[in-house]
Amino acid sequence: MTMKPSIPADDAISVRFLEFAAQQQQYQVGNVTVGGNPGSRATVLIGSLFYHGHRVLTNEEEGEFDPAAAEAAIRIQEEYTEKTGNPGMLDVVGATPRAMTRLLEFVAKTTEMPLLVDGTTADVRLAGIRLLAEAGLAHRAVYNSVQPGIRDDELSVLQETGTTAAILLAYNLQDFSTEGRVSAVRKLLPRLRDAGIETLMVDTCVLDLASLGQAFAAMFEIKQDLGLPVGGGVHNAVATWRGLKPKMGRQAYHPCVASSCAAAATLGADFVLYGPVEDAPVVFPAVAMVDTALSQVAIERGDRPGKDHPRFRIG
Repeated sequence: MTMKPSIPADDAISVRFLEFAAQQQQYQVGNVTVGGNPGSRATVLIGSLFYHGHRVLTNEEEGEFDPAAAEAAIRIQEEYTEKTGNPGMLDVVGATPRAMTRLLEFVAKTTEMPLLVDGTTADVRLAGIRLLAEAGLAHRAVYNSVQPGIRDDELSVLQETGTTAAILLAYNLQDFSTEGRVSAVRKLLPRLRDAGIETLMVDTCVLDLASLGQAFAAMFEIKQDLGLPVGGGVHNAVATWRGLKPKMGRQAYHPCVASSCAAAATLGADFVLYGPVEDAPVVFPAVAMVDTALSQVAIERGDRPGKDHPRFRIG
């Protein structure tokens, strides 16, 4: 005899779409708010500048670049922020401490957006943090990133410079599963709080297409248990997809970037690192569409999106 699955009564359903047990934290970084309930707030979109191979660079080690081309790239993201209502931040990547300071000086003067200070080594990142602190711009700085193995002296510099915002990379070498990511966040939280890092954005670590699903699951778990803003570099899943262009054609790249970012937003991501800032015209409309769709769910639950929400911009 085949048994039909039982359908629970309405009062037995404990989980509703994009509702979380923990209170959702919202933080202010410069002129941008990140975190909160999906649908009632817009997803923050973060484009990268001066990464390895970026066409605006002329000397990566020295931080030499084409100022006109760099400014044009920044203006693209600003334009789509205005069109959609999705707030923007910029991920400024430096190869050396000298490059980092030169690049940040330019970007900080060119835009009012918050700035992620990004580099492959702590020396590079800390050079950028010191520069922004000395310029009185620590309130616009986001350290990208702190990881489970971060040293005490690195945290000390963040504390000394008044840096209060950081991206926590949920990278667990011993356990790369969804649960391993969540565990990495829990273990590192006390050290970061002690160092004065009050604004935490959790990057659930996307390395490739296979890890994208794990990162999505970790986003939900962290919002459910801790209420922290979550997101990640979901474009990495597309950028490392070796068979994409050979098998699907070059035209498939941008639709997949837009899809990965939209998928993250649909699952409640508070921020998305979408890759090259020049891809703003591809990503912003896709995520604004999702944010607008989710806003109706939020309204049905009694929330009211602000007047700058994509719902009121893209129609």
